Amino acid sequence: MWNLKNKKAVITGGTKGIGKATLMEFLALGAEVIFTSRNKEEITAIEKELQKEGHKVFGVLSDVSEAEGRDAIVSEVEKRWGTLDILVNNAGINIRKSAVEYSDEEYQKIIGINLTAPFMLSRKLYPFLKKSGNASIINVASVSAVVDTKTGSPYGMSKAGLVMQTKNLATEWAKDGIRVNAMSPWFTETPLTKKLLGQKERIDPILKHTPIGRVAQAEEMANVIAFLAMDNSSYITGQNLVVDGGITSTAL
Repeated sequence: MWNLKNKKAVITGGTKGIGKATLMEFLALGAEVIFTSRNKEEITAIEKELQKEGHKVFGVLSDVSEAEGRDAIVSEVEKRWGTLDILVNNAGINIRKSAVEYSDEEYQKIIGINLTAPFMLSRKLYPFLKKSGNASIINVASVSAVVDTKTGSPYGMSKAGLVMQTKNLATEWAKDGIRVNAMSPWFTETPLTKKLLGQKERIDPILKHTPIGRVAQAEEMANVIAFLAMDNSSYITGQNLVVDGGITSTAL
């Protein structure tokens, strides 16, 4: 049972970081995957490489913050499978500023991608997930959902909202055979965090206060997402699994 054989999955933001690591993990475990990105060149390159290796993987050009982008994903699912077992709402964004520095547009962009898009996409894909009868949604939240990580209020607000979205949908959709969980990572080495983690004044306190003493690798987050997607986690729903190297367990 420790596999995803014959499972059909959608991963948003699947060409970089945690999203790409999850894509690779799902394929290694036997799943068929539709992944999304806003970059056509990245989609084409990854799709071509993985299909050449024999994987059933398909890329979709999609901005999940836009209705048209979400519709493109739904159309692909309907065309290829007509059902869906796993949805990973991974696409996200952050703009690090003090509260008074955000423009209205920047605030709306963060909330739109991190909170509104997962809700709208989950609703759009609900009929396909229900048809599975044994489906799993995993929302990629953040440690910023539960503690202040000095990474900007809108980001923390959006991820906290995503955790509560997770709990509400888990209870509402349990009767339909759909489990809904969140996974909240601490700082993870990805292309999006490379610049920040390269700053000594930022990385030093992160390493000092993280009990394990290092930042995470994207593959470590992908492993947790894969577990939540498996039938082995069949009694887990409505949870926010914090994967943080112990940082939220200490007040120091």
